Amino acid sequence: MMPPSEATRSVLHIDLDALVANYRLLVSLLSGSRCGAVVKADAYGLGAEKISVALAAAGCEDFFVASVDEGIALRRHLPAKRIFVLDGVDSGDAREAAARGLIPVLNHRAQVEAWMRATASPGAIHLDTGMTRLGLSAADIDSMIASGALDRVRPQLLLSHLACSEDAAQTMNQAQRLAFVRVLDRLAPIQASLANSSGIFLGTDFHFDLVRPGAALYGINPTPNAPNPMRQVVQLKGKIVQLRDVDSPRTVGYGATHRLNGTARIATISVGYADGYLRALSNQGSGHIGNVRVPVVGRISMDLTTLDVTAAPLAACQPGEFIELIGPRNPVDDVAAEAGTIAYELLTRLGPRLARVYEGG
Repeated sequence: MMPPSEATRSVLHIDLDALVANYRLLVSLLSGSRCGAVVKADAYGLGAEKISVALAAAGCEDFFVASVDEGIALRRHLPAKRIFVLDGVDSGDAREAAARGLIPVLNHRAQVEAWMRATASPGAIHLDTGMTRLGLSAADIDSMIASGALDRVRPQLLLSHLACSEDAAQTMNQAQRLAFVRVLDRLAPIQASLANSSGIFLGTDFHFDLVRPGAALYGINPTPNAPNPMRQVVQLKGKIVQLRDVDSPRTVGYGATHRLNGTARIATISVGYADGYLRALSNQGSGHIGNVRVPVVGRISMDLTTLDVTAAPLAACQPGEFIELIGPRNPVDDVAAEAGTIAYELLTRLGPRLARVYEGG
């Protein structure tokens, strides 16, 4: 790992060894099923190229992206792996997808027809089992069987998506699994995929041939009501650019939303909502200097955040030092909770101004 330069504003450390350890943990929970990887949205903001190459080296053969553009970009780095496009294709990009060896997940009849016109290569079929989002209905698939369209597509994978898998007690999980099996029985033999990250932890009945974790790979807790079994992959650090000692009452930041009543020490770091550190963390979030928690005070602005570092050692608060905003002491799920959102949104918002430093792998 190269150290950040003097000009670095803020740093996003990405631990590829932790990523691979998370992948191997998920593989260990399977019995005869393969473990793919969801790397859409630039691998949840962490860099699809580096993430995917590390996972491929660990044995991953199946990758899922959102769009054809994402698939084309990934194909340059994974020339021999299966790359599925979750949003499918239309008449404008079906031929390009076929030429790149991408496998579209066909979500409605127009996509099926566009793919059949473009190529004889097999696609994948998405069955809507209850999300009411993307996907063909069971009636659509019955119609395709009757018309012979399904035979022409020669699907190599049937997949669906669980709506409530993070809640193991939710009855919808079993309802979706049973709806999936009813259609799968009509299409056999065909590979099947139902489980996302949390779905893996619902048990082997949900694993089928291929599981599709995303969030768990990146350290997000797939079992929110239990301790996180995954290793933390991300550490966000903001550089201190100014330290201010306060000896009288005054306010901090836009809108004067935080008031200091006396002696305090305020550190300003060069990370803000333009970097993906959410404005909702204003007066809610926190960082760490060593083991000392330091609260965010005042509103987070576009480029800067202010924290009360009064309790931290003075030597560790000097300009040029860093404050941990996400990391081992401040896991991404906890930071997201402070912002009133989910870790998925927090990770995917982390912006390109952050200096990405990859460790391990």
